[in-house]
Amino acid sequence: METKTILIKNTTILAKGLRKGSVLIEDGKIIDINNKIRFWGIDEVIDAEGKILIPGLVNTHTHLSMNLMRGLADDLPLDVWMNDHIWPVEAHLEGEHCYAGALLAALEMIKSGTTTCDDMYFFMDDVARAIDESGIRGLLCHGMIDLFDEEKRKAECKETKRIIEKCHNTADGRIQVALGPHTPYTCSTELLNWVRKKADEKGLKIHIHVSETEKEVEDSLNDRKKRPFEYLDDIKFLGPDVIAAHAVWLSGAEIALIKENNVKISHNPLSNMKLASGISPVSDMLANGICVSLGTDGAASNNSLDLFQEMKIASLLQKVRTLDPTVLPAGAVLEMATMGGATALGMEKEIGTIEVGKKADLVLMDRRAPHLTPYRNPVSHLVYSAEGPDVSTVICNGEILMRENEVLVLDEMEVIEMAENASEDLLSRR
Repeated sequence: METKTILIKNTTILAKGLRKGSVLIEDGKIIDINNKIRFWGIDEVIDAEGKILIPGLVNTHTHLSMNLMRGLADDLPLDVWMNDHIWPVEAHLEGEHCYAGALLAALEMIKSGTTTCDDMYFFMDDVARAIDESGIRGLLCHGMIDLFDEEKRKAECKETKRIIEKCHNTADGRIQVALGPHTPYTCSTELLNWVRKKADEKGLKIHIHVSETEKEVEDSLNDRKKRPFEYLDDIKFLGPDVIAAHAVWLSGAEIALIKENNVKISHNPLSNMKLASGISPVSDMLANGICVSLGTDGAASNNSLDLFQEMKIASLLQKVRTLDPTVLPAGAVLEMATMGGATALGMEKEIGTIEVGKKADLVLMDRRAPHLTPYRNPVSHLVYSAEGPDVSTVICNGEILMRENEVLVLDEMEVIEMAENASEDLLSRR
């Protein structure tokens, strides 16, 4: 990547509190933060007066290409939604569908301040192509489902190995590959054992759905006499490299197992609400020192990838769950969407905060808006009042992806048209 210097000047910086200052970026990293940076010899200067600079948001559970299925099957329980609507459509997916859906998702995330995502789906080399072109950062994994069939298991392992070999550590390091067993109830023990062994061998993360619904827990108790996290612990699957999405229906013993194994949790409040899955005991997990981050899930079950919506709902849901208005305050939920996400993905040394030496994944928020006035409490406003469209400028890996609401890396109308056509083609195949 060509060395380039960018100065963001005269802004309010969210870094160990709030302070007025400037940030200097060189070769994709933050090299200085202060009030006295000299302005000559810099390739690009962004005057950010009236704006607040925050770390790029981190979405730790997505199915990007499902943007093509937005609004397909609303207001249904998870098993009906998945078995009767989503899986029949996914049976007709091709790589170009996934590419178009992922491009649309990347565009949506850029425009709402997300610079990193953790994505599980299919045709992940085509998803990687979209991530590369969009300029964002992604941890990608092929969603593995063997349904306890040996031939399917072999095919899933083969595809996962192909994606690792083709995509891992590409796009100037912005794209990493993880292992993606779908759930304990769609993956055999043999497949989960293979994933655990491969993760240890390659040093890769594991991304999996666990305990999303009450029915999933009941079925696990009936079939295995153990709750999902107890079963995963029993087969020695759990570890600090596991990112477990949802984690809604947890016992106290399972929370202890999650803490003991340093499992990372991706909380998806809007998806859990829309599918009536339940409310995850996030405040209990945080009180136990568990790393909890935020994810949107796919647009077919949300129906948005806007993490600002997710932050507000996450906080309010915990207050309702506990009947305690002090639970999960604004600062804590903002940390879940930034440093919590970075930690969950093993990127805490690179992103998640605004610090010298870290990657320049940064977002400028316009604070001059009626719903952000009076500008009395910036952190509160970011969580309870801000919306995705308040994002004005987005930088990832030191590259400007959007400046003053103009996306520079993608042709917005072209992407929207491509996605419309891909969605129409996909749904016509049912």
